[in-house]
Amino acid sequence: MDFLIRYLLNEHKEYEDISLPASLEEKERLLRSLMNVRPPAPVSDDFLDVQDGYLRERLAERGVTRVEELTPVQPGMYLWQGDITLLAADAIVNAANSQMLGCFVPCHGCIDNAIHTYAGVQLRLECARLMDEQKGAEPTGRAKITKAYNLPCRHVLHTVGPIIQGAVTQADRELLADCYRSCLDLAAAHGLRSVAFCCISTGEFHFPNELAARIAIQTAADWRQKNSVPIEVIFNVFKDRDYEIYSRLLR
Repeated sequence: MDFLIRYLLNEHKEYEDISLPASLEEKERLLRSLMNVRPPAPVSDDFLDVQDGYLRERLAERGVTRVEELTPVQPGMYLWQGDITLLAADAIVNAANSQMLGCFVPCHGCIDNAIHTYAGVQLRLECARLMDEQKGAEPTGRAKITKAYNLPCRHVLHTVGPIIQGAVTQADRELLADCYRSCLDLAAAHGLRSVAFCCISTGEFHFPNELAARIAIQTAADWRQKNSVPIEVIFNVFKDRDYEIYSRLLR
Protein backbone atom coordinates (compact mmCIF):
# COMPACT_ATOMS: atom_id res chain seq x y z
CA MET A 1 0.00 0.00 0.00
CA ASP A 2 2.85 2.38 0.82
CA PHE A 3 4.41 1.67 -2.58
CA LEU A 4 1.15 2.36 -4.42
CA ILE A 5 0.51 5.61 -2.53
CA ARG A 6 4.04 6.89 -3.11
CA TYR A 7 3.84 6.03 -6.81
CA LEU A 8 0.58 7.93 -7.26
CA LEU A 9 1.79 10.90 -5.22
CA ASN A 10 4.98 11.11 -7.27
CA GLU A 11 2.97 11.41 -10.49
CA HIS A 12 1.91 14.95 -9.53
CA LYS A 13 4.15 17.74 -8.29
CA GLU A 14 1.24 19.34 -6.44
CA TYR A 15 1.08 16.26 -4.18
CA GLU A 16 4.68 16.56 -2.99
CA ASP A 17 3.67 17.94 0.43
CA ILE A 18 1.34 15.01 1.16
CA SER A 19 2.90 12.46 3.50
CA LEU A 20 1.94 8.86 4.22
CA PRO A 21 -0.79 8.64 6.88
CA ALA A 22 -0.09 6.74 10.05
CA SER A 23 -3.14 4.50 10.28
CA LEU A 24 -4.15 1.70 7.94
CA GLU A 25 -7.65 3.18 7.54
CA GLU A 26 -6.24 6.55 6.49
CA LYS A 27 -3.86 4.87 4.04
CA GLU A 28 -6.73 2.93 2.47
CA ARG A 29 -8.78 6.10 2.07
CA LEU A 30 -5.86 8.02 0.56
CA LEU A 31 -5.06 5.20 -1.88
CA ARG A 32 -8.67 4.96 -3.02
CA SER A 33 -8.84 8.74 -3.43
CA LEU A 34 -5.67 8.83 -5.52
CA MET A 35 -6.93 6.01 -7.73
CA ASN A 36 -10.32 7.73 -8.13
CA VAL A 37 -8.85 11.03 -9.33
CA ARG A 38 -6.11 9.52 -11.51
CA PRO A 39 -6.62 10.25 -15.22
CA PRO A 40 -6.32 7.38 -17.76
CA ALA A 41 -2.55 7.83 -18.18
CA PRO A 42 0.11 5.17 -18.81
CA VAL A 43 1.30 3.30 -15.72
CA SER A 44 4.30 1.07 -15.05
CA ASP A 45 4.21 -2.72 -14.98
CA ASP A 46 5.63 -2.61 -11.45
CA PHE A 47 2.67 -0.53 -10.28
CA LEU A 48 0.18 -2.90 -11.92
CA ASP A 49 1.84 -5.97 -10.37
CA VAL A 50 1.70 -4.49 -6.88
CA GLN A 51 -1.79 -3.03 -7.35
CA ASP A 52 -3.16 -6.36 -8.62
CA GLY A 53 -1.63 -8.22 -5.69
CA TYR A 54 -3.07 -5.68 -3.24
CA LEU A 55 -6.56 -5.86 -4.77
CA ARG A 56 -6.49 -9.67 -4.81
CA GLU A 57 -5.69 -9.67 -1.09
CA ARG A 58 -8.49 -7.22 -0.39
CA LEU A 59 -10.91 -9.38 -2.38
CA ALA A 60 -9.92 -12.47 -0.40
CA GLU A 61 -10.51 -10.57 2.85
CA ARG A 62 -13.92 -9.27 1.74
CA GLY A 63 -15.17 -12.61 0.40
CA VAL A 64 -16.75 -13.63 -2.92
CA THR A 65 -20.29 -14.82 -3.70
CA ARG A 66 -20.77 -17.08 -6.73
CA VAL A 67 -23.91 -17.28 -8.85
CA GLU A 68 -24.06 -21.04 -8.24
CA GLU A 69 -24.60 -20.33 -4.54
CA LEU A 70 -27.77 -18.30 -5.20
CA THR A 71 -31.34 -19.62 -5.32
CA PRO A 72 -33.57 -18.36 -8.17
CA VAL A 73 -36.73 -16.45 -7.27
CA GLN A 74 -38.15 -17.21 -10.71
CA PRO A 75 -36.69 -19.53 -13.36
CA GLY A 76 -33.44 -17.93 -14.47
CA MET A 77 -33.93 -14.80 -12.31
CA TYR A 78 -32.30 -14.11 -8.95
CA LEU A 79 -32.36 -11.46 -6.23
CA TRP A 80 -29.18 -10.83 -4.25
CA GLN A 81 -28.47 -8.12 -1.69
CA GLY A 82 -24.82 -7.22 -1.33
CA ASP A 83 -21.79 -5.52 -2.84
CA ILE A 84 -21.78 -6.14 -6.59
CA THR A 85 -17.96 -5.93 -6.65
CA LEU A 86 -17.95 -9.24 -4.72
CA LEU A 87 -20.19 -11.18 -7.11
CA ALA A 88 -18.58 -13.77 -9.38
CA ALA A 89 -20.97 -13.61 -12.33
CA ASP A 90 -19.99 -13.67 -15.99
CA ALA A 91 -20.71 -9.94 -16.02
CA ILE A 92 -21.82 -7.21 -13.67
CA VAL A 93 -23.49 -4.02 -14.87
CA ASN A 94 -22.03 -0.61 -14.09
CA ALA A 95 -24.33 2.42 -14.01
CA ALA A 96 -21.92 4.73 -15.83
CA ASN A 97 -22.01 8.37 -16.87
CA SER A 98 -21.82 9.53 -20.48
CA GLN A 99 -18.04 10.00 -20.33
CA MET A 100 -17.66 6.30 -19.41
CA LEU A 101 -14.44 6.85 -17.46
CA GLY A 102 -15.67 6.12 -13.95
CA CYS A 103 -16.34 8.43 -11.02
CA PHE A 104 -13.57 10.94 -10.30
CA VAL A 105 -14.98 12.04 -6.90
CA PRO A 106 -12.68 10.66 -4.17
CA CYS A 107 -14.32 7.80 -2.25
CA HIS A 108 -17.76 8.60 -3.62
CA GLY A 109 -20.49 6.12 -2.70
CA CYS A 110 -21.73 5.42 -6.25
CA ILE A 111 -21.41 2.02 -7.90
CA ASP A 112 -19.28 3.50 -10.69
CA ASN A 113 -16.68 4.53 -8.12
CA ALA A 114 -16.70 1.14 -6.37
CA ILE A 115 -16.35 -0.85 -9.59
CA HIS A 116 -13.41 1.21 -10.84
CA THR A 117 -11.77 1.17 -7.40
CA TYR A 118 -11.76 -2.61 -7.04
CA ALA A 119 -11.10 -3.37 -10.72
CA GLY A 120 -7.94 -1.25 -10.70
CA VAL A 121 -6.63 1.53 -12.91
CA GLN A 122 -6.67 -0.74 -15.99
CA LEU A 123 -10.45 -0.40 -16.23
CA ARG A 124 -10.31 3.37 -16.72
CA LEU A 125 -7.55 2.91 -19.29
CA GLU A 126 -9.67 0.45 -21.29
CA CYS A 127 -12.73 2.70 -21.06
CA ALA A 128 -10.65 5.64 -22.29
CA ARG A 129 -9.50 3.64 -25.31
CA LEU A 130 -13.10 2.77 -26.16
CA MET A 131 -14.19 6.39 -25.84
CA ASP A 132 -11.26 7.64 -27.92
CA GLU A 133 -12.34 5.28 -30.69
CA GLN A 134 -15.94 6.45 -30.39
CA LYS A 135 -14.97 10.15 -30.39
CA GLY A 136 -18.04 11.25 -28.44
CA ALA A 137 -20.11 10.75 -25.32
CA GLU A 138 -21.95 7.47 -24.74
CA PRO A 139 -25.65 7.69 -25.63
CA THR A 140 -28.22 6.80 -22.99
CA GLY A 141 -29.56 3.26 -23.24
CA ARG A 142 -26.56 1.68 -24.99
CA ALA A 143 -23.91 -0.58 -23.46
CA LYS A 144 -20.20 -1.35 -23.72
CA ILE A 145 -18.24 -4.37 -22.48
CA THR A 146 -14.80 -4.40 -20.85
CA LYS A 147 -12.65 -6.82 -18.93
CA ALA A 148 -13.16 -6.93 -15.16
CA TYR A 149 -9.47 -7.05 -14.16
CA ASN A 150 -9.32 -7.51 -10.37
CA LEU A 151 -13.05 -7.99 -9.84
CA PRO A 152 -14.29 -11.59 -9.35
CA CYS A 153 -16.61 -11.34 -12.39
CA ARG A 154 -15.32 -11.89 -15.94
CA HIS A 155 -16.60 -8.71 -17.58
CA VAL A 156 -18.19 -5.36 -16.81
CA LEU A 157 -21.09 -4.05 -18.89
CA HIS A 158 -21.25 -0.26 -18.78
CA THR A 159 -24.55 1.49 -19.52
CA VAL A 160 -25.77 5.08 -19.13
CA GLY A 161 -29.26 5.37 -17.69
CA PRO A 162 -31.67 8.29 -18.07
CA ILE A 163 -31.32 11.25 -15.70
CA ILE A 164 -34.66 12.25 -14.21
CA GLN A 165 -35.47 15.93 -13.75
CA GLY A 166 -39.10 16.31 -12.75
CA ALA A 167 -41.75 13.80 -13.80
CA VAL A 168 -40.73 10.53 -15.47
CA THR A 169 -41.64 10.58 -19.16
CA GLN A 170 -42.41 7.70 -21.50
CA ALA A 171 -39.08 8.38 -23.17
CA ASP A 172 -37.33 7.95 -19.81
CA ARG A 173 -39.07 4.60 -19.32
CA GLU A 174 -38.04 3.41 -22.77
CA LEU A 175 -34.44 4.51 -22.29
CA LEU A 176 -34.18 2.63 -19.00
CA ALA A 177 -35.60 -0.48 -20.65
CA ASP A 178 -33.04 0.00 -23.44
CA CYS A 179 -30.25 -0.17 -20.84
CA TYR A 180 -31.35 -3.65 -19.74
CA ARG A 181 -31.92 -4.88 -23.31
CA SER A 182 -28.57 -3.51 -24.52
CA CYS A 183 -26.70 -5.24 -21.70
CA LEU A 184 -28.43 -8.57 -22.33
CA ASP A 185 -27.88 -8.32 -26.08
CA LEU A 186 -24.20 -7.58 -25.52
CA ALA A 187 -23.86 -10.43 -23.02
CA ALA A 188 -25.46 -12.85 -25.48
CA ALA A 189 -23.17 -11.67 -28.27
CA HIS A 190 -20.14 -12.49 -26.10
CA GLY A 191 -21.39 -15.86 -24.95
CA LEU A 192 -22.01 -14.85 -21.34
CA ARG A 193 -24.44 -16.86 -19.24
CA SER A 194 -25.01 -14.73 -16.13
CA VAL A 195 -25.47 -10.96 -15.75
CA ALA A 196 -25.87 -9.07 -12.47
CA PHE A 197 -27.76 -5.79 -12.78
CA CYS A 198 -27.48 -2.95 -10.33
CA CYS A 199 -30.46 -0.60 -9.86
CA ILE A 200 -29.69 1.51 -12.93
CA SER A 201 -30.51 5.24 -12.68
CA THR A 202 -32.04 5.06 -9.21
CA GLY A 203 -29.23 6.74 -7.30
CA GLU A 204 -27.60 9.91 -8.56
CA PHE A 205 -29.90 9.90 -11.62
CA HIS A 206 -33.11 10.02 -9.49
CA PHE A 207 -35.26 7.43 -11.27
CA PRO A 208 -38.04 6.35 -8.82
CA ASN A 209 -36.99 3.04 -7.27
CA GLU A 210 -40.21 1.06 -7.64
CA LEU A 211 -40.89 2.15 -11.21
CA ALA A 212 -37.29 1.36 -12.13
CA ALA A 213 -37.61 -2.10 -10.60
CA ARG A 214 -40.83 -2.81 -12.51
CA ILE A 215 -39.16 -1.82 -15.78
CA ALA A 216 -36.06 -3.88 -14.98
CA ILE A 217 -37.98 -7.05 -14.15
CA GLN A 218 -40.42 -6.78 -17.06
CA THR A 219 -37.67 -6.00 -19.58
CA ALA A 220 -35.50 -8.90 -18.42
CA ALA A 221 -38.45 -11.30 -18.42
CA ASP A 222 -39.50 -10.22 -21.92
CA TRP A 223 -35.92 -10.55 -23.20
CA ARG A 224 -35.55 -14.06 -21.76
CA GLN A 225 -38.88 -15.11 -23.31
CA LYS A 226 -37.98 -13.83 -26.76
CA ASN A 227 -34.39 -15.09 -26.85
CA SER A 228 -33.19 -18.67 -26.80
CA VAL A 229 -29.90 -17.71 -25.10
CA PRO A 230 -30.10 -18.98 -21.49
CA ILE A 231 -28.75 -15.95 -19.61
CA GLU A 232 -29.34 -15.97 -15.87
CA VAL A 233 -30.32 -12.52 -14.58
CA ILE A 234 -29.33 -11.43 -11.08
CA PHE A 235 -30.94 -8.30 -9.69
CA ASN A 236 -28.37 -6.92 -7.28
CA VAL A 237 -29.58 -4.54 -4.60
CA PHE A 238 -27.62 -2.84 -1.85
CA LYS A 239 -30.24 -0.92 0.12
CA ASP A 240 -32.98 -2.56 2.21
CA ARG A 241 -35.58 -0.44 0.42
CA ASP A 242 -34.64 -1.88 -2.97
CA TYR A 243 -34.55 -5.41 -1.57
CA GLU A 244 -38.13 -5.03 -0.32
CA ILE A 245 -39.30 -3.68 -3.69
CA TYR A 246 -37.64 -6.37 -5.82
CA SER A 247 -38.61 -9.14 -3.42
CA ARG A 248 -42.26 -8.11 -3.54
CA LEU A 249 -42.35 -7.67 -7.32
CA LEU A 250 -40.49 -10.88 -8.11
CA ARG A 251 -42.47 -13.07 -5.71
